[in-house]
Amino acid sequence: MSSIAHQYLELTKPRVVALIVFTAIIGMFLAVPGWPPLRQSVAGFIGIWLAAASAAAINHLIDQRIDRLMARTSHRPLATGSLTPIQVLSFAIILGGLSMAILIGLVNALTAALTFASLIGYAIIYTAFLKRATSQNIVIGGAAGAAPPLLGWAAVTGEVHPYALLLFLIIFVWTPPHFWALAIFRVEDYSRAQVPMLPVTHGVTYTRWHVLAYTILLLIVTILPYLTGMSGLFYLGGALVLGAGFLYYAIRLLNPPDELFAMKVFNYSIVYLMALFAFLLVDHYLMPMPPPATGSLIFKPV
Repeated sequence: MSSIAHQYLELTKPRVVALIVFTAIIGMFLAVPGWPPLRQSVAGFIGIWLAAASAAAINHLIDQRIDRLMARTSHRPLATGSLTPIQVLSFAIILGGLSMAILIGLVNALTAALTFASLIGYAIIYTAFLKRATSQNIVIGGAAGAAPPLLGWAAVTGEVHPYALLLFLIIFVWTPPHFWALAIFRVEDYSRAQVPMLPVTHGVTYTRWHVLAYTILLLIVTILPYLTGMSGLFYLGGALVLGAGFLYYAIRLLNPPDELFAMKVFNYSIVYLMALFAFLLVDHYLMPMPPPATGSLIFKPV
């Protein structure tokens, strides 16, 4: 891959976007009893990926000053001068425009609207305002990052269902302990860049207790798919085992063996989310979900 192509690819945060698209795809499969319709699935996948990539590029643009000050992000294209702001902005607009065209033309207006709202929520509301305004930035801004399974569900059904909102809730509660673990490890970076992440404003010890509290809440929330009839015993077993692992890491983080342990928690949280959604998917085909009953929808366009 050429150097310039690699720089543009880096703008899309491929590893982060891969996790986003993965949860969106799981949302598509969970939305229907059998296989999701091919056209909506493929077009939805491409449209959601392009929107997430566009939001990532805008994040690079807005955070370029911060990125230059942080060791973790100092290699990014704008931080090093490999790309100019106008190049990044043009790239983001193109990706976002293609995303909306695909979602409106080949999927449905609801998915396009929800995807656009998520793009604005992450790229503008979180990155430009919340990230710099409050230590609870990742809690509030996590709503945008929790949307992908909801988008995937809407892409193949054209509606918002309570089960889709449950998937949203799982990622929403997962986001703070996931990101705060990274923030603990990178606290000096965030402090130098004057970003008010929780460990910067309230200290590492305070943040560790918050990681534990949200991990306990996450364990409770991940049982809801079983309690509501969305999934069966296979998922429940997987969720409890994975949750026990996360709880172990969160408790150990209170008195970690070394400075690198926070990154171990962060890395486990990624594996945790992927495995949890994989359990949901496998369980879905072990116990197919019946079509939603009349009146069970939260929102369906007329």
